Amino acid sequence: MPWETVIGLEIHTQLATQSKIFSGAATAFGAPPNTQACAIDLGLPGVLPVLNEEAVRLAVRFGTAIEAEIAERSVFARKNYFYPDLPKGYQISQYEQPVVGRGQVSIQLEDGRQKAIGVTRAHLEEDAGKSLHEDFHGLTGIDLNRAGTPLLEIVSEPDMRSPEEAVAYARKIHQIVRWIGISDGNMQEGSFRMDANISIRPQGQETFGTRAEIKNINSFRFLERALRFEIERQIDVIEGGGQVVQETRLYDAERDETRSMRSKEEANDYRYFPDPDLLPLVIDADFLAAATADLPELPDAMRERFRRDHGLSDYDANLLTASRALAAYFEQVAAACGDAKLAANWIGGDLSAALNKAGLEIGDSPISASGLAGLLARIQDRTLSGKLAKQVFEAMWGGEGDADAVIAAKGLRQITDTSAIETLIDAIIAANPGQVEQYRAGKDKLFGFFVGQVMRASKGQANPEQVNELLKAKLAG
Repeated sequence: MPWETVIGLEIHTQLATQSKIFSGAATAFGAPPNTQACAIDLGLPGVLPVLNEEAVRLAVRFGTAIEAEIAERSVFARKNYFYPDLPKGYQISQYEQPVVGRGQVSIQLEDGRQKAIGVTRAHLEEDAGKSLHEDFHGLTGIDLNRAGTPLLEIVSEPDMRSPEEAVAYARKIHQIVRWIGISDGNMQEGSFRMDANISIRPQGQETFGTRAEIKNINSFRFLERALRFEIERQIDVIEGGGQVVQETRLYDAERDETRSMRSKEEANDYRYFPDPDLLPLVIDADFLAAATADLPELPDAMRERFRRDHGLSDYDANLLTASRALAAYFEQVAAACGDAKLAANWIGGDLSAALNKAGLEIGDSPISASGLAGLLARIQDRTLSGKLAKQVFEAMWGGEGDADAVIAAKGLRQITDTSAIETLIDAIIAANPGQVEQYRAGKDKLFGFFVGQVMRASKGQANPEQVNELLKAKLAG
């Protein structure tokens, strides 16, 4: 029987605030355990939460970026459950009235088509602490540094039908939150975590199957692997005569499998009710305008502009809008050298390869945008051939100066003098009479041999186009 997969994602994004959502405690990563947890975070008697306005501003920016409904009035609720790293015994979240309502994002499928994925809601909430199992033999430690850290939980519609679509959607949300500056999106530090709800149903069936939720996935690769395993597990269960149980599962990366964690709770299990310590959140037109006034051009719009105005391919436009910093770097280089395609080729080629090899982001590149533009200018004025430019690039990457300094120091200027190139060609022809005779007898493949000999004699500095043109004329006799 053919099966259809149904996937929805809940993405928890840590908001880029300096303090927590309901207290003044710091949110910096890496502090010693329990050094960034104040009385409010500890849930001590008599303390009262105070909402962080910056967290609201960042949530509104996200909602606007995905063209979602922004609630004029939203409410904070208490989500009641017991866990050792939740000292109050409840989490302050939003339930029936979230700050961000329905929106959507567009993802690109493997065949190039676009697909809209609905966003049900995005609500503000506080993070819980962290249980430490590995540091204490036979015991569990509790670190409350993360307790109260502001999160935006982004809940999708169950619109994804494959692990590839789910990963594309997660990557798109990750790109947006970083692009608009509301989160650093650092998965290693817990700033971007994914819960996947997945079920299967017979192809063509309207009703959903029983879903399982896979919690706390912190990489796109693990998300795809977890979903693939879970799809096969659920199919095996049903085809074996069993029934899928609604439950929460964890993904074990070492074993590449999901395993049962607990039965899946329903909303009524959490006994949601409005938090009596927090007034309803009211967002007026002035706050909305101020929060979104400096939103940058979004990646989809920029990608289309790059295709339209610069004539870039889909591949180049997608690559160059992978991050806002990379797009800005490209625009600086393209503006300075006046050739967007040349800039795209070098950024997507040699520069990206060097960054990947060194494990660097574009903002840490040893070659600045103006530095790369200077190198491309020497290609454009024919001071450098493509091969020589690569040598200059390597020297610039190594900190040996800008393009002009490297060219002068290493004597890498391209030879464009026709008479000088002809002298080299004449010497090569004179030294290889047998090959000349074979070439003139119809062995055209020997042309590459002569080109290689001339370039070797010039130490790679002869202009390749001139070499080809003059060689053809000389060898024609």
